Formats: sequence, structure tokens, C-alpha cells
Amino acid sequence: MSTQSAVGDLSAPGAWLEDAGHQAYLVADARRQLDFFAGSLRAGPGFHTLDAEGRPLPDDKQELHTTTRLVHSYALAHICGYTGADRMIDHGIAYLNNHHRDQIHGGYLWALSGDTVVDDRKLAYGHVFVLLAAASAKLAGHPAADALLSDVAEVLDQRFWEAEPKRFADEWNRDWTPFSTYRGMNANMHGVEALLTAYEATGETVFLDRAGHILDFFVGEVAPAEGWRLPEHYTQTWQIDRSYAEDPMFRPAGTTPGHSFELGRLMLQHWDLAGRRDTGAPTGARTLIERALADAWLPDGGFAYTLDFDGKVAMGNRFWWPVTEAIGAVATLVKLDARDADEHWYRRLWEFAQAHFIDETRGGWYPEIDGNGQVTRSIFTGKPDIYHALQACLLPLGALPLGHVAGLKKLPAPLLS
Repeated sequence: MSTQSAVGDLSAPGAWLEDAGHQAYLVADARRQLDFFAGSLRAGPGFHTLDAEGRPLPDDKQELHTTTRLVHSYALAHICGYTGADRMIDHGIAYLNNHHRDQIHGGYLWALSGDTVVDDRKLAYGHVFVLLAAASAKLAGHPAADALLSDVAEVLDQRFWEAEPKRFADEWNRDWTPFSTYRGMNANMHGVEALLTAYEATGETVFLDRAGHILDFFVGEVAPAEGWRLPEHYTQTWQIDRSYAEDPMFRPAGTTPGHSFELGRLMLQHWDLAGRRDTGAPTGARTLIERALADAWLPDGGFAYTLDFDGKVAMGNRFWWPVTEAIGAVATLVKLDARDADEHWYRRLWEFAQAHFIDETRGGWYPEIDGNGQVTRSIFTGKPDIYHALQACLLPLGALPLGHVAGLKKLPAPLLS
């Protein structure tokens, strides 16, 4: 790792988070990412997907999670003082309102190509990201955020939230007729992220309470019964569906350790925002995170993408995003209760990321490496997303006492000004 990110006496737990050289590295990488993905801005509606050099790819399909993650990421950038973030937020919210938003049936369409709808499903996964984008934009002071937040919160409440299990259903047809009986962890996990950010933005306790109900099920019930691993897929009555396997990226079989990192971190954010009353939450979050670290780290570094239910490697592809999520999770553990092992993991993760994933020349992170540690493209083309890697840089820099968006606002000076 370069001396910019590891300087001085770093022997004590938590030392890297407090080291000025490492902090400067995080800020520099965040700026590189934001500069690179600013090239996503189209002259017309929507955003480009970029190749590894930052050139627009010919496929102009625009999926809801891509639009919303760009809005969320540049809202974080605006909070941190990044010049030009407003243009990206304006453009993304306009595309959400004028294209993704279904003017006939309500809700938000999954995918478009320009003005043409190419996938009209209504997915909880996409809708919770609309809530995240709206809440982050509100925290950034965007004038259109309130209307977007109000609209999507109503859709989630009326169409997706199931009162008896207290979790989100997953998918509908465009006209809200049933699409399937599938239930899944991924949409609910990102639902927690969005609900916590919405609570930060509005102070409305319904968001905090619903996040707590989702966490109670996955971390309080499922994880302890499954050896602190989290099955991804469920039936309509929320029984684990161990035979389910569909999309190799969004709905792979088995368990996905990267999601354990995310949910463990979100558990700690909820615990903090809820007043730290649940004395078992920090232990549960740590156990979930440490189980995934132990199970999924491969002999040559990086995390296996999926595991069997007993923790054995199922899909050994090494993607960037589990590393970014592990960084955020371990950084949160360091801030809360630094241990030697946490510091070891934090350094190891950044060293591996810098050696294999981070493009320090052009900006952004490469999405996948092969068995030899070289960049490869088995699933993704180009650099598909800023969301995971930007948060890996910003989460360690935020203030602990609040969730991560408000934690960035709490800092004494903007990071990226």
C-alpha cells in the first residue's frame, strides 16, 4: 500500500482511521471516483454506463438501482462539499420523476432505454433505492427531495410492506397484479439502509421502527439459527427456500457474505439511532460480520461471492463490492470497540483493494478479478457502479454517533471541498 495511506506509528487498534495519511488517501480516492462517474451524465435524460476508461457504453439501458445509486452517491458528495454534485442529483431526480415513475399505475419502473420501457416490473429492491436517493437528497438540501420521498414512501407502505411479517414483499407486475410469491433478504436489507436514512432525513419513527422489525427477523431469528449465515431466498410465508437459484448476480443460490457485512453495519446504525437500548445488538452485529470474514476470505485474498449454507465456497468469483462492504463494516466495529483483529482486517482489506481493484489513474474500482488477481469481466462490463466503493471511502471518515449520512454532515468541515 502506498505511503499516503499507511504512515507513522500504526500499531494501536484504530490507528489507521485516525491517521492523517490514510484519511487523505480515502478523500483522494473518493474524489477520483466522483470525477470518473461524473462522465455518466447524459446530454439527454438518464445516465451513461461507463467502460473502464470512462467512455459511454453503447447499451443505454437504465435500471432503477443505477439511477438511484448515482443520486444517493452525489448527495453524499454534495454533503461533503464536492463541486458539481448538484448537476448529477438534478439529472437523476428528473429521470426518476419523468421516466422511471409510472404515470399510469404509480410506483417506479425497473428499466428503460431512453423513453422506452424495457422492463416494467415493480421491484421492492428498486423502490427502496428510490427512498434512499430521496432521503439522501433531502439531507443534502435538494428542493425536489420532499415530494419524491413522500411519493415513494407511500408506494412502499401501500404496495410492498406486509404488516403481519413486518417485511417487504418483493415484486409485482406493472399494474400491481402478482408477479411471484418470492420473498428475499436483499431487498429487505437495502430497505433497512433506506429506512434508516429516511429516519435521519425526516425524524419519522415509522422508518426506524420498520428497519428494526426487518433486523429482528434476519439478525435476531434467522442468523443464530443458521450458524450466523444469512440465507438469501424465502417462500411467501418466509420459510427459507434452499433450492432457489436465479440471477447469478442479484439472486444467486445459498448465502452471500457481502450482505452479512452490510446488514451487520446497518444493525449498529439502527442500534445507535434507536438510543442504544438493545444491549445484544453490538454482539449480534459483530458475530455476523466476523462469521462472514472467516468463511469467505479466500487463500489468495478477496471474498468468495457466495457460500453454501454450511459456509463452504459455492461461487468463488471475486467482486469488488464485498470488499467495500467489509471495509464499512469493520470500520464501524473499529469506531465502536476497536480490537486488534479489527485493525488487522481493516488494513488487509485496504491493502487488497489498492493492489487489485482501485484504478488510481482514471478513478473508480474494477468490478472483478480472476484467479491470478487480474481484472476480468465474467459478468460486468466497464465500471458499473460508484455506490459501494464511494461509501467504503466515506463511511470510515464519518462521525460515529449517527447513521452515516448525518454522520458526514456532523463533521467540522466538508471532506471534499
